[in-house]
Amino acid sequence: MKEIAQMNNLDGLSMNIEQTNLDKLRSVFPECVSEGKLDIDKLLSLCGEYIDNDFEKYKFEWKGKAECLRLAQKRSTGTLRPCPEESVDWDTTRNLYIEGDNLEVLKLLQTAYYRKVKMIYIDPPYNTGNDFVYADDFADPMARYKEVTQQTTKSNPETMGRYHTNWLNMMYPRLRLAANLLRDDGVIFISIDDVEIDNLKKLCNEIFGEENFVAQFIWQSRQNKDNRNITGVSIDHEYVVCYTKQFGHRVFRGTDRKTEQYKNPDNDPRGPWTSANMVGLATADARPNLHYDLINPADGRNYGCPEKGWRYDRNTMNRLIQEGRIIWPDNPDGRPRKKSFLNELSDNLPGFSSIFSTGVYTNTATKEIGGLFNRYLFDFPKPVEIIKQLISQVSNTDDTILDFFSGSATTAHAVMQLNAEDGGNRRFILVQIPELCDEKSEAYKAGYKNICEIGKERIRRAGKKILEEHIQVTMDEDKSPLDVGFRVFKLDTSNLKTWDATPIEDEQLDLLYQRMNSMIHRVKPERTDLDMIYEIMLKLGVPLTYSVTSFSVNNKTVYGVGDDCLLLVCLAEDVQPEDIEQMAEYAPAKIIISRDSFADDTAMANAYYILRDHGIELKLV
Repeated sequence: MKEIAQMNNLDGLSMNIEQTNLDKLRSVFPECVSEGKLDIDKLLSLCGEYIDNDFEKYKFEWKGKAECLRLAQKRSTGTLRPCPEESVDWDTTRNLYIEGDNLEVLKLLQTAYYRKVKMIYIDPPYNTGNDFVYADDFADPMARYKEVTQQTTKSNPETMGRYHTNWLNMMYPRLRLAANLLRDDGVIFISIDDVEIDNLKKLCNEIFGEENFVAQFIWQSRQNKDNRNITGVSIDHEYVVCYTKQFGHRVFRGTDRKTEQYKNPDNDPRGPWTSANMVGLATADARPNLHYDLINPADGRNYGCPEKGWRYDRNTMNRLIQEGRIIWPDNPDGRPRKKSFLNELSDNLPGFSSIFSTGVYTNTATKEIGGLFNRYLFDFPKPVEIIKQLISQVSNTDDTILDFFSGSATTAHAVMQLNAEDGGNRRFILVQIPELCDEKSEAYKAGYKNICEIGKERIRRAGKKILEEHIQVTMDEDKSPLDVGFRVFKLDTSNLKTWDATPIEDEQLDLLYQRMNSMIHRVKPERTDLDMIYEIMLKLGVPLTYSVTSFSVNNKTVYGVGDDCLLLVCLAEDVQPEDIEQMAEYAPAKIIISRDSFADDTAMANAYYILRDHGIELKLV
């Protein structure tokens, strides 16, 4: 019975990030871990970093930073409850829409989506003074989330004295957790403006590594000039900051090279060409070998030497003349140019510009939503085209895209639109706290009580429109069906009861008995089998898009998770050894059974040995 006592039980908690990190360090540097504690000085010395007594070092610090790190690593007691009734194509879709505080949701996603996300795009609060601020509670985040959903949203005015501090405390733990979800070739994009751009880059340098900075894109977000600024400057731009998980690979695909200028008017056998400038960039003092008179050997005409010389030295220039690659102008004051041939281009994909010049603006996005709802429901959304371009640049057709400040659900719209255009099967994961709509807003007047209701409805309407516009794609039997569905999940406390450790006085023995009796059955009475199934999937690292199928084994309902029955879950009552034998015939990797399901302790012991003989792991809830 010793093995049974030591059996792995589900505890209703999210992934233990601290222990996971310590285990990784122990596997690489076993000499740095003693009695379960990390010897940081020894670790540094093994990495070539030796301790000195000079504490005057550059650091990025603020009040609450250490507490934020602890908060990021504190295990969540929550779960994600399925809502098929609010979903679209529940049985077939691979997309997720999650309602809840993104800090807790990111913790819950760690096990199932660790290093599986190709791209993250977020549009967090810009800290302009009127933003919704996530007021995290270090002691009990889930209790705070329940409070917020009632709803107590707060602004972050400059007069608070902790203006930047509050914003940093909100962003730091979320970015820490997000980094864990990115693949080694993953990329994160973060929209921001001038208020927090400096702090954001410092945060990202610390979390992702300064060496993994890719670019700070500039997007012209305003079409018309803003004359309200007292400085007289119209701030017409926003930024998109980009970091990669690991440097050393080409992050962006690049843009299609324009080749219309390549012609062949002289029927050159080397093919189409265009003329290229040959004027240099260096002074005679800096590069004297590039300063000389250029003479056409055919007619002796001298074209002199430009102020900054030529781009090539004499030997190279003579070779180009012999190859017939110099275009000599008729005007002696003109500049000779070089033939550059199309077939010599080493890369047909020039670099993606750090300046967005797509011709789409914030008001473009406002009109996009207005076109779907016939009214303007959302302030300052991002255009579909911006996010679609980013996705197309860094993702392949079967990648996962995450947005944990999803707002109006533009990212979902962009993923579906791009899939329709290039035949991709990208999937999205969106996370949004159900922030209440202002009662004076157009959204509230239209019947939408919170932002999540707008986001879900936007995905439904956008998906329907995309299907109508790409009807040919949906009818093509050679292509996968276009996925415009999504599964809805909502953050809640665990389905498993937790022990109430509040001290009890001697005269309160009845209360103790009540507590003990309440723990006889671990699953909360108001929770369904489906609630439990998805919590089990989360805790065991199974993606929430896997199929769940119910069927009967010896008149007991069981659930198979995954097309190949990766897991088999039984929450029925009075489970006997013969039932276990039948379940084992499905050959799952794991069988999960509620402690309350077994007929008695003997049946539980027999189940362990039966499954051990079949090479199947038994887990209890």
